[in-house]
Amino acid sequence: MTKIKPYKNSDLGKKEQVTKMFDTISGEYDDLNRVISFGIDIKWRKKVVEIVKNSNPERILDIATGTGDLAINLAETRAKNIIGLDISSGMLEIGKEKIKKKALDSKIKMVLGDSENMPFDDSSFDAITVAFGVRNFETLENGLKEIYRVLKPNGTFVILETSVPTKSPYKQGYNFYTKNILPLIGKAFSKDRSAYKYLCESASVFPYGEELNNILRKIGFINVEDFPQTFGVATIYKSSK
Repeated sequence: MTKIKPYKNSDLGKKEQVTKMFDTISGEYDDLNRVISFGIDIKWRKKVVEIVKNSNPERILDIATGTGDLAINLAETRAKNIIGLDISSGMLEIGKEKIKKKALDSKIKMVLGDSENMPFDDSSFDAITVAFGVRNFETLENGLKEIYRVLKPNGTFVILETSVPTKSPYKQGYNFYTKNILPLIGKAFSKDRSAYKYLCESASVFPYGEELNNILRKIGFINVEDFPQTFGVATIYKSSK
């Protein structure tokens, strides 16, 4: 898999660059995402929550939680404890404010940490989710191995990630939007133009569908399934340990 980094002229590793990028765009991230996805990402997250609900988890980990959108949605489940983990302190601070306003402080805890070296014991969580975060791992397989380690046996693992439509005319429409429209939106709204260029480029080269399914199986996950969303512009992956 081609390793795309946010800042091509930087000597920093991908992990450090991603941290810097999300710290920089944290204040505009939520609003810009709604514009970029036309708000459909809200619907996708709700589907993730429904999948997680079916396993009745008591303890959930939301990796690459960002500003906490999915962690907040997961409060609808019966879980008594939800941890949102992210490498960006800027994103977490915004997430903490959102959680406080919704009076969910007692249920959701935001933790600064590295998804590839998590501060949790083996088999700690009944369910783990990652929404639009796995493509930002410095080393995909290392991140997935860590997730496998902290997931309980029979636990549920759900990924929501961008993918590329394979059927016409959606494939052509997606390519035109990501190459021509999306960079203009990022340029108009964001103070960090490299960030949204990176988000587009990383989505275009990230493995999806059966390719990602096979990587999950290689790590050891079982019952691997994928569910393309909105003509294939995103995909939900469900698996277990």
